[in-house]
Amino acid sequence: MAALPAQAGRADRLDALRGAAMVWMAAFHFCFDLNFLRFIPPQDFYNDPRWTLQRLCIVSLFLACAGVSQALALRQGQRWGRFWRRWLQLAGCALLVSVGSWFMFPASFISFGVLHGLAVMLVVTRLTARAGAWLWPAGLAAVLLPQWVQHPFFDSRWTDWIGLVTHKPAVEDYVPLLPWLGVVWWGLAAGQWLAASRPAWLMGRLPRPLRGLAALGRWPLTFYMLHQPVLIGLLLLADALRR
Repeated sequence: MAALPAQAGRADRLDALRGAAMVWMAAFHFCFDLNFLRFIPPQDFYNDPRWTLQRLCIVSLFLACAGVSQALALRQGQRWGRFWRRWLQLAGCALLVSVGSWFMFPASFISFGVLHGLAVMLVVTRLTARAGAWLWPAGLAAVLLPQWVQHPFFDSRWTDWIGLVTHKPAVEDYVPLLPWLGVVWWGLAAGQWLAASRPAWLMGRLPRPLRGLAALGRWPLTFYMLHQPVLIGLLLLADALRR
């Protein structure tokens, strides 16, 4: 089977998968907001497997898609200059998330959430992309290492971003380098294999009902930054109207 051309267009199927993750994320956050504003009976989003498993799947989908996207960008010859321009947007949004969460949750603000983790992991994946098939075992090692190695040194806000903590920090979002780098590495390895061996799985036509998801999936950072303010604003308005 022919490999993906170096100058291929959008990977609509990857965009649709990312779009599905975005819709799932928005639904999850909507339920969280309903709980936070006491529209629904109290839910434990931090310990109840019904919610923690959903978060695990959503973050895994996002990070795997990010790894595949990096594989395609590198295959299409993305230079460091363009990479850094996009990276600065991501890092800037991560900073805004920290500031915004500090105002809402000063005791548990987000110091290293999904955007912070992704900013670090994208640099690592860019530097390790030539590892090829070694990315699979490296990803497995990254996923398993936090299960084998923990130390109190990594429990502070200055070091917990590495992931070798003895307990999960009390923050609203936490996506450390380990184990999540492993998921991005697997996405990168899968993207390289798909581009070389199964390009139609990425570039094939989409059924009409999924085209909206693909369009949404092209704007992940914008959607991520806007969806919570919009949801919370609407719920605050609804809360004011019901009083």
